[in-house]
Amino acid sequence: MNDLHPDLEDRNRILVVGGGIAGMTAAVEAAEAGCGVVLIERSPALGGRALRMNLYFPKLCPPACGLEINLRRLKANSRITVFTLAELEELSGTPGHYEATIKIAPRYVTDACTGCGECVAVCPVEVADEFNYGLARTKAIHAPHHMAFPAQYVVERNFCQPECTACLRACRYGAIALEQQAERKKVRVAAVVAATGWVEYDAKKIGNLGFGRFPNVVTNVLFERMAAPDGPSRGKILRPSDGKAPRRIAFVQCAGSRDENHLPYCSSVCCSASLKQTTYLRKLYPDAEITVFYIDLRTPGLLQDFSNRVTEESHLRLIKGKVGKIEEDAGTRDLLVTAEETLSGKKATEQFDLVVLATGMVPQTAGLPRGFSVDEFGFLQNNTPGLYAAGCAKRPEEVAASVRDATGAALKAMQCAVRSARHA
Repeated sequence: MNDLHPDLEDRNRILVVGGGIAGMTAAVEAAEAGCGVVLIERSPALGGRALRMNLYFPKLCPPACGLEINLRRLKANSRITVFTLAELEELSGTPGHYEATIKIAPRYVTDACTGCGECVAVCPVEVADEFNYGLARTKAIHAPHHMAFPAQYVVERNFCQPECTACLRACRYGAIALEQQAERKKVRVAAVVAATGWVEYDAKKIGNLGFGRFPNVVTNVLFERMAAPDGPSRGKILRPSDGKAPRRIAFVQCAGSRDENHLPYCSSVCCSASLKQTTYLRKLYPDAEITVFYIDLRTPGLLQDFSNRVTEESHLRLIKGKVGKIEEDAGTRDLLVTAEETLSGKKATEQFDLVVLATGMVPQTAGLPRGFSVDEFGFLQNNTPGLYAAGCAKRPEEVAASVRDATGAALKAMQCAVRSARHA
């Protein structure tokens, strides 16, 4: 066990767990208000899932803009200490007096890395590109993504060939450290903000919808990367089976959500996200036939204006009804979608080139240490003093709501730090 990190001895610091848009927001807001912050992220770089999106709704603007601003604020603030490849392993103490144990996995690349790419050129191993959800391939040593902070490569050591040192020999800066080991740091903090984010529901569990069996059935998360200009197809939305442009596309809402066999709750943002994604198709393929199968179109608050605008401008066919099954025409790889229309009670089967499943949001809270309180679905609850939740770890919400929520969590954490300082 390492000794206490020399820069992290102030008990009035806040620990933020998760380096996505919510975690970064909580960190910079607290730091700019004068509070010390330790920000940890378990992946090799900050940014989270928001950075993998094509556009935000309702303004339909790219995520890189807002994230670049947050990164600039973070880099300029000496009160923030960042650890990537890091997880909160243990937490003990009371509000105002916590001690956290942070486990940091080896990157196998040091701060001497310049990002020149010579190591990538000689690496003999290809792996699935996690940033692109496996839709593309990358090398075992690679940059996490184009906006990565820290701007260092990382080695997927478990995929490397035994005894391979090609990257080590190619690096002229001596930045490869293949013998790096995991380390642990103890940090004293006054409060903790958990912004651990979400994962999409595993659509393979919804057997009747064909994901994982039929290549032209994709999820809304995969579709977002397909549409992104930095995605695997550089923004061209194509059928995975043959690389052709789809002309008849179906969006299936509540894929597994509001279903006692899968996710009993509504994920709140799926309808708006699918409507946003129809605009991608309309821009690329003006003559495309786009159908949305839905139970209820839920676009609360100001998002109702967005919903009205998109449905009018994109010329969508909206069918209120639940999709019962999706089958595949083995010859064409086209998809046969069977649904019952709620209003008429009629069941019909239609053919589509591509189907997009709107899967729900599942909180990433399982790895947090004892002390954090969760509800029956795994979402964090703000009912433990000193431990606060932000973003989609707390409830399903869109990016703008996550940012507002993270700012509130930062304020609560700072209040806890101030109270503990007064009673010290």
